[in-house]
Amino acid sequence: MRADKWLWHARFFKTRSLATKVISAGHLRVNSDKISKPSFNVGAGDVLTFPQGRQVRVIRILALSTRRGPAAEAQTLYVDLDPPDMGKNTVPDPSKPILQSDRKGRPTKKDRRSLDLSRKRYLE
Repeated sequence: MRADKWLWHARFFKTRSLATKVISAGHLRVNSDKISKPSFNVGAGDVLTFPQGRQVRVIRILALSTRRGPAAEAQTLYVDLDPPDMGKNTVPDPSKPILQSDRKGRPTKKDRRSLDLSRKRYLE
């Protein structure tokens, strides 16, 4: 089965064209070999490594599918080889700072000041 089609069937990408763009850009590895053609054939037992959002996914293909079914069906197509602690694979996003306040709603003036200080420290 084509790599882009399988990634779409397994619901790693919302559209097949997004999967094609990632593969064409050279961001997919199949069994540690860099692949740049979306038509590359993958099968059961292959290990795929690719970026998804802000993390790098490492999965092993268990089965191929004939259609893009529901999420529960898609999860039976692969096994996730990532460690349970996903924190080390993610990149911190400076545009989404962590607020110190437990309050809901808008931050107070004090919260905004501490937020500005934490951003300055992050940039230094």
